[in-house]
Amino acid sequence: MPNLRPLHLILAAIALVALALPLLVTHLVPVAEVEIGAPSIEQARPAARKTAPPPVEPLQYIEVAPEDARAINAAVPFVKGPVPPARPFRFVGDAEAFARATDCLAAAAYYEAGDDAEGERAVVQVVLNRLRHPAFPKTVCGVVFQGAERSTGCQFTFTCDGALRRTPSPAAWTRARDVATKALRGSVYKQVGWATHYHTDWVVPYWSSSLDKIAELHTHLFFRWTGWWGTAPAFNRSQSPNEAIVPQLAALSEHHRGVGGMPGEDTQLADAVPFFGRTPAPLASDRNTFLTSLNPAQADSFQNMALASCADRSRCKFMGWTEPDAMAFSLPLSPEQLNAMSFSYIRDRGSNLERALWNCDEFKQRSPCMKRLAIRAMPAPRENTRGPADLDGVRRKADAAAEPAPGNATGVE
Repeated sequence: MPNLRPLHLILAAIALVALALPLLVTHLVPVAEVEIGAPSIEQARPAARKTAPPPVEPLQYIEVAPEDARAINAAVPFVKGPVPPARPFRFVGDAEAFARATDCLAAAAYYEAGDDAEGERAVVQVVLNRLRHPAFPKTVCGVVFQGAERSTGCQFTFTCDGALRRTPSPAAWTRARDVATKALRGSVYKQVGWATHYHTDWVVPYWSSSLDKIAELHTHLFFRWTGWWGTAPAFNRSQSPNEAIVPQLAALSEHHRGVGGMPGEDTQLADAVPFFGRTPAPLASDRNTFLTSLNPAQADSFQNMALASCADRSRCKFMGWTEPDAMAFSLPLSPEQLNAMSFSYIRDRGSNLERALWNCDEFKQRSPCMKRLAIRAMPAPRENTRGPADLDGVRRKADAAAEPAPGNATGVE
């Protein structure tokens, strides 16, 4: 029998190579790793982040009829996909800052939505969303009054259209403050998600076509920015704890009376509020009367200064002079001081009197005007012919001439 051992060795070597070759190929050739449950390439691609926040455009409308506006708005589809709710808000600041923020937020709620709790919650959520977005101011009051220095085009229309002259009922104001307080303490209105814009369905703002339409509440439509700036990670800005006093709210809020000013970096509010000075102190002899000097370049702020000074007094007189040498520092006023007065504000709620009056010789474009006194040169009276009581009577007549009769007053103009 021939020797078969070498043949067996050759066959064994061939078998080993056949077994090892697949393993060798598998080890050397790279294989793409696949994670179970991983999103597709399209799903994994995030919205592109821009280098700067989008611009905040003034609220200006396209000129269309209300019925056409409703048709235009109805043709815009709602964005597809979920609308995630905002995170609960946690206020940063002391008790006084919290009170100021509450009243700014309550004013936005009431004047934008009316006495409607659900609408107020939606408005409040938009304000807080804006506060946490890098495109907006860092305080509640700064967000609410952004752009209020403009007669049109402010961010919230009630701050520049005269609506603040209309005072809510005590019950309505209490409800609005309650909505604002709960939101500042973490209550979230989920339906509007991270919305930063809204408008009623009978108008068409210029910006509406460039935003994502995400929710509808009654007649209001809510929007967020497209792309990364409308997603939750974009709302990462911290709040400033310094809530400034807003004199426009002095008639509504005791927390917005007194010293005005601009703490911190909220420069938008500096443009929004025309009066930043210290309200004058009332006279020691008459706590309902204010005498002060005025800057003629800030005439637009005179009435806000008067309202902030008078606060909630039922009776109040505010009188100011732009010429320091003519200013009065005590009562009664002389005829010369009355004639030199630049501006006055008079309130007597018992007589239904509330009116601002201007020196129209100085401010020719303002009205209503003060009455002017005819001052005649008179010889010096003889000694002992007129006593102090008679002089006081003349001054009282001069004071009365500077004030309109209560029956002619129809409110502050």
